[in-house]
Amino acid sequence: MTTQLALLLAQDGITNGAIYVLVALGIVLIFLVTRVIFIPFGDLVAIAALTLAELEQGHRPGTLWLLAGLALLAFAFEAVSLARARAARRIGRAALLYLALPALPLVAALAVAGRAAPDWLLVLLAIGLVLPMGPLLWRVAFRPIADSPVLALLIVAVVLHFAISGLALAIFGPEGMRPRLLLEGGISLAGLRVSAQSLLMISASAASSMFLWLFFERTVLGKALRATAVNRLGARLVGIRPSVSGALAFLLASLLAAVSGVLIGPINTLAYDSGFILGLKAFVGAIIGGSLASYPGAALGAVFVGLLESFTAFWSSSLKEVVVFGLLVPVLVVRSLLTRRDDSDTEGEDAL
Repeated sequence: MTTQLALLLAQDGITNGAIYVLVALGIVLIFLVTRVIFIPFGDLVAIAALTLAELEQGHRPGTLWLLAGLALLAFAFEAVSLARARAARRIGRAALLYLALPALPLVAALAVAGRAAPDWLLVLLAIGLVLPMGPLLWRVAFRPIADSPVLALLIVAVVLHFAISGLALAIFGPEGMRPRLLLEGGISLAGLRVSAQSLLMISASAASSMFLWLFFERTVLGKALRATAVNRLGARLVGIRPSVSGALAFLLASLLAAVSGVLIGPINTLAYDSGFILGLKAFVGAIIGGSLASYPGAALGAVFVGLLESFTAFWSSSLKEVVVFGLLVPVLVVRSLLTRRDDSDTEGEDAL
């Protein structure tokens, strides 16, 4: 392997790694606040990219009907819950949150669809249509069972993935789509041509990782959100509402998914089911980097997965998936042994 070829493979690996970073950050974000391993995060990324592609083609994206259905379902759940709690006076507030706010991007998209519009407006519309989906999914699927074990939450997340991907197939069709590039051109670096879109995505990955780490480690609101996952009862006792924390976490994650789809879509052609494999590889990276507990660790792990995939594909493209997913087994075994040893050391210290 020549140096030039190694640099090309490294460039491809870092670009793919940046994609996995964005997805891994969203998965870690939701898990650290709600204990939900949100498998459908990749589906939201794909939906954002497909939505932007359809808006650029002058079509009304099927996301409109998906968002409208989720909003009506979430409002029905909230109205029934308030009626049972004899708090009917709060139904007006629920209508504002679950119907009026999601309706804003819906109306804007209906007004713009089929007309000439600047690219920045279409990007904002695509982000706006995906943004409410996170909190709506939290209200419908996870908030009613928020105190359940992690395994139960995972099962619901898997079911939700199949439901969303099936709906995406119905509204977008089986063919993949690719939006236009947000930035044209590029730069030459060490004899390699790096596109401006790739640089934008890599920069967004690094900035998102740093922002989330600072937010959850250095701010009171971030620490309050993390406290919800550590001890929900304790969070309630000090005035933190787990339901609100979960909604905020899903809102941030939904924003990250929408931005990720807009950035990833022009580089990789995405279809209705593309988000699943992105989510799996990002999950592997997050586990390698810190067992879903560290944003910088998840970012480094995701970049490592991208590099490993790129160099493995050079030797055997048929084995790249096997190597990436197979790596998860020894990592989990080593982490289990280290955790067991730490527990043994703690018990020994307590005995002394």
